[in-house]
Amino acid sequence: VQLQASGGGLVQAGGSLRLSCAASGGTFSSYVMAWFRQTPGREREIVATITRDHLTDYSTSVKGRFTISRDNAKNTVYLQMNSLKPEDSAVYYCAADQTRDRTIAPSYRYWGQGTLVTVSS
Repeated sequence: VQLQASGGGLVQAGGSLRLSCAASGGTFSSYVMAWFRQTPGREREIVATITRDHLTDYSTSVKGRFTISRDNAKNTVYLQMNSLKPEDSAVYYCAADQTRDRTIAPSYRYWGQGTLVTVSS
């Protein structure tokens, strides 16, 4: 499975961005999809997950501001990020796998290349 993330950029605090992650080479509809983020010197942390049945889950820090969604017809998962804060600045990674441990990074075999989000204050 190949994952291609896009949509990162520079935005002011309070602004919005939408990340996309296009998948190819696998059965997209069967995978749990997730977004993680990472800053220098820190471990990769979960942001949001969505199951093949469209059940979603969010980290406490983004709940109410971010929305994960998927379009199985387009083999794409999205992360709509609103009310962005400087602390949301990170490299965002999409991940895919058939896993029950949805919030654990080592549970995912397939990763996108990362897209940088920078939120200025």
